[in-house]
Amino acid sequence: MNILGKRFFVTGADGFIGSHLVELLVEQGAIVRALVFYNSWNEIGWLKDIPKNILEQVEIVRGDVRDSDHMQELVRGCEYVMHLSSLIAIPYSYHAPRSYVETNVIGALNILQACRNSDSLIKLVHVSTSETYGSAQYTPINEQHPLVGQSPYSASKISADKMVESYYLSFGLPVVTARPFNTYGPRQTARAVIPTIASQLIAGRKELKLGALTPTRDFNYVTDTARGMLALALSDHSDGEVINIGSGEEWSIQQTVDLLVEISGYEIEIITDEDRMRPEKSEVNRLLADNSKIIKLTDWKSEISFHDGLASTYQWIEKNIHLFDIDKYAK
Repeated sequence: MNILGKRFFVTGADGFIGSHLVELLVEQGAIVRALVFYNSWNEIGWLKDIPKNILEQVEIVRGDVRDSDHMQELVRGCEYVMHLSSLIAIPYSYHAPRSYVETNVIGALNILQACRNSDSLIKLVHVSTSETYGSAQYTPINEQHPLVGQSPYSASKISADKMVESYYLSFGLPVVTARPFNTYGPRQTARAVIPTIASQLIAGRKELKLGALTPTRDFNYVTDTARGMLALALSDHSDGEVINIGSGEEWSIQQTVDLLVEISGYEIEIITDEDRMRPEKSEVNRLLADNSKIIKLTDWKSEISFHDGLASTYQWIEKNIHLFDIDKYAK
């Protein structure tokens, strides 16, 4: 479906995935209103990293999804709403769970209500996370897998997902829940495992402290994830559905380290740091997506191989190493 001239509202547009989604939408001719978190420095997050000729076509608005009145105003007139805004750092959620409820649950509720009141809405895409599944009880993980609140972060996202379900069942809201697995690529937070490893290699460090090396993840390159979200927005068969976005491949943290070492040409010694371990019952040991549903309902498939995606990510980090506090993440 052609999105030329279609109006999109993207929350969390200043974030890692959100900035790539904005870039994709503008490239395909959409009219984009991008919400960035209000701050005193007038920063626009990772939107500053997208090409200038694309950025100048974006309507950037500042605000907070916790403000229900403002969300009503910003949703008005838009045909598609892509709700990505969320607190995502799992470690911080152990210390400040209320913040996660306020942003991830109440924020989602505000978007849902604004969409319900909209006269122009065609589809709301609510972005969830594979963390809602907890450790895999079976693999690959399909959308019927039990939901497990193994961290305050995942619990907040489960709550938001259920609010979405209620608005579809109660009010017939045209909404789909996208459940991306572990997205990686340029612009990802420096505390994520792949940027942490790559930045240390680029800096010439000989030792790297990491948590558990055995957990596996379904890593999906960020442009593939963004394309999956758009495919769900445009699908005629996604209303009321929960749909995984993942590569269907499983890689351990140790394998990820080995591939990055190969790409970099450097060597590094991995030290397991107990302080970086999740609480025992909170660790998610395996995540592997069953992506058959999105493939069936749309023309989407993951296109970037893990090796090629890591190489692209490594090159971006190498070019932007000044953005990384190497000493901070080495401790």
